[in-house]
Amino acid sequence: MLHTRTTPAGRRRAFREQLASGRLLRVPGAVNPLSARLIQETGFDAAYLSGAVLAADLGLPDIGLTTATELADRARQITRVTDLPVLADADTGFGEPMNAARTVQLLEDAGLAGLHLEDQVNPKRCGHLDGKAVVPREEMVRRVRAAADARRDPDFLLMARTDARAAEGLTAAIDRAKAYVDAGADAVFPEALADEAEFEAFRAAVDVPLLANMTEFGKSPLLDARTLEDLGYNIALYPVTLLRLAMGAIEDGLRVLAAEGGQESLLPRMQTRSRLYELLGYERYAAFDSAVFDFTLPPGT
Repeated sequence: MLHTRTTPAGRRRAFREQLASGRLLRVPGAVNPLSARLIQETGFDAAYLSGAVLAADLGLPDIGLTTATELADRARQITRVTDLPVLADADTGFGEPMNAARTVQLLEDAGLAGLHLEDQVNPKRCGHLDGKAVVPREEMVRRVRAAADARRDPDFLLMARTDARAAEGLTAAIDRAKAYVDAGADAVFPEALADEAEFEAFRAAVDVPLLANMTEFGKSPLLDARTLEDLGYNIALYPVTLLRLAMGAIEDGLRVLAAEGGQESLLPRMQTRSRLYELLGYERYAAFDSAVFDFTLPPGT
């Protein structure tokens, strides 16, 4: 059946071991539970739940309008179907340090392997837009400490994201990252670094696992996996790639359908019914109830 065969504790330990291996982990963002299953089948190391993707899926801009419970609900849906560790974007923790503490426990209960908290002010905005503002360093330190104190499973990864590069400069972002590690962060996500030299400088200065955000159309260059591994980064994140691919295909398909009055020319672009059923595991459900899978698909569907 289409559900995980592993436990949250096991996935957290595995994620920690992967981070300690020294190799680069490739982590795409899931659009929904079924895409998380495809991420696993394609051989990636972990999956990601992006706040921007969740907001967009709900028809909202990424400006802090989603809630901790909406994130936890989607996290439970995704961790149910994949054996991969799942890392989530917890924005600013959805409020004050006490809210960040509750968010950690909600997302632990949802089966995640870890989360990241950021140092933007509320309401936050996408990390690659202009006009971002960050809270004072001491306020983010309290946020991180509260999250660390609330954590019950020591293997649950607490990552601190800093957006200070755009607001205060690279040196300030590095200083903040060090303070967040001292406050209990296990890893750091430096957002919107400007070029390869800045990625290198951050790695030289911060001695914990680092995440490189390879989001498209942003302020950072799109570095390939070999380059990031050579720079010493631990995670290459592709947070919105699948959503952009899917929405691009949907827009194109709708235009063709409107122009041609039918979908015949779109069939070669579509996932077939048989491939969808294979991905959903119809045959495995037959082991539980043969009435669920008592048909044969015609060839080519």
